[in-house]
Amino acid sequence: MILNYIWIGFLLIAFVVACIQALFYGNTQIFSDIINSTFDSAKSGFEISLGLTGVLSLWLGIMKIGENGGVIKTFSRLVAPFFTKIFPEIPKDHPAMGSIFMNISANMLGLDNAATPMGLRAMKELQEINPNKEQASNPMIMFLVLNTSGLTILPISIMVYRAQLGAINPADVFLPILLATFFSTLVGFISVAIMQKINLFNKTILLTLLGLTIFIGGLIYFIGQLSREQLSVYSNFTAAFILFSVIISFVSMAAIRKVNVYDSFIEGAKDGFKVAVGIIPYLIAILVAIGVFRASGAMEFMIDGIGRFVALLGINTEFVEALPTALMKPLSGSGARGMMIDAMNTYGADSFVGRLACIVQGSTETTFYILAVYFGSVGIKNTRYALGCGLLADLAGIIAAILMGYLFFF
Repeated sequence: MILNYIWIGFLLIAFVVACIQALFYGNTQIFSDIINSTFDSAKSGFEISLGLTGVLSLWLGIMKIGENGGVIKTFSRLVAPFFTKIFPEIPKDHPAMGSIFMNISANMLGLDNAATPMGLRAMKELQEINPNKEQASNPMIMFLVLNTSGLTILPISIMVYRAQLGAINPADVFLPILLATFFSTLVGFISVAIMQKINLFNKTILLTLLGLTIFIGGLIYFIGQLSREQLSVYSNFTAAFILFSVIISFVSMAAIRKVNVYDSFIEGAKDGFKVAVGIIPYLIAILVAIGVFRASGAMEFMIDGIGRFVALLGINTEFVEALPTALMKPLSGSGARGMMIDAMNTYGADSFVGRLACIVQGSTETTFYILAVYFGSVGIKNTRYALGCGLLADLAGIIAAILMGYLFFF
C-alpha cells in the first residue's frame, strides 16, 4: 500500500514540476525527456533483472546445496540465541535464520552479488511461515530494515572507484563509512524493535550489540595500522576468501552427508531463474517512477530548496553539493553511484564534496529498490511500516555521514 502511494506521488510531483518548467521556464523539451526516461527505465529494469538471473541461479543453487547438506541448519543454531530474540515469530531451527545471517554477513563484507540471492532466499522461507501472504510479517520487516540500513565493514567498491578517479588514499573514507553505517543500522533496528515491542534491554540483545561495538572498534584499530596498499590487499583477499570458503564448505558438507550436490544445485538454480523473472514487473515499476522524477527536474528543485534553507539558518552549506547522492541512494543504487562519481569528477576525489559523496554512498542501502525486489519476489502488497523504518535508518545514515564528513575532512 505504501509503495502504491509513493509510486503515485513520484509521478504526480514529476508532472507538476514538468508543467512549471514548461510554463514558466519555456522548457518545451521536458515532457519528451520524461517520456524517454520511461522507456530507458523500463529497459534498465529488464536488463537488471536479466543480469541478476545468472547470479541468482548460481547462489540459490549454492544455498540449496547448503540446505540439503545441513549447513544452513548449523548457521541457524549459531545465530539462534540473538535471532530468536529479534525474530521471535520464526520457529526454532528454521532455515530462514541461516539465510538471514548469511545475507547480513555478505552485506557487511560488501559482497552485493552474493547478498541479494541469499536475501531473496530468506524472503521465500519467511513467506512460507507468513500467515497473511499479501502482508509483510514482523520477521520480514525486521530483516528488510536491517538489510536496507546497509551495515558495511568492507566498502570495497567505493574504494575502487576512488582509486580509479585519482584519490591519494582511496581508503580514507573507510572509517567514516563504517561509523555512519553502524548508526544507520542501530537506528533501523531500534525503530523496528519499538514497533514490534521487542525488549531492547534483554541480556542477549545488549551483549550482542556490545560485542558488535567492540568488534567494530577493534577492526577500526587494526585498519588504522595498515598502509593503503596493505588495506587494499587485505580487503580483496578477505572478501574473496570468505566467499569461496562458503562455496567449498557447502559442497564439502553435502558430499560428506552423501547428498547429490549436482542435483541440489540444479534444483536451486531453477528457483533462481523463476525469482529473476518474477521481480521484473516490480523493478520496472519503481525504476520508471524514479526515472520520471529525475527527468522532470524535481531532484534539482529539492537540492536548490535545501541549499537556500540551510543558508538561511546560517549553517555551512558545503555538504549540499553531495546531497544528490544522499537523495538518490534510497531510490536507485546505480543512480546514487553515478551521482557519487559525478561529484568526484566535478570537485575532485579528495575534495570535501567528493569524499562526503562516498561516505553517503556507503552509509545506507537502496531502500525502495530492496523493498520492491524483495517484497515483489514473494508477492507482498502491504509492506506496513517497513518503508518508514527503512527511510528512518537512511536518514540516520545520511545525517551521520554528513557529520563524519565534517569531523574527518572539513
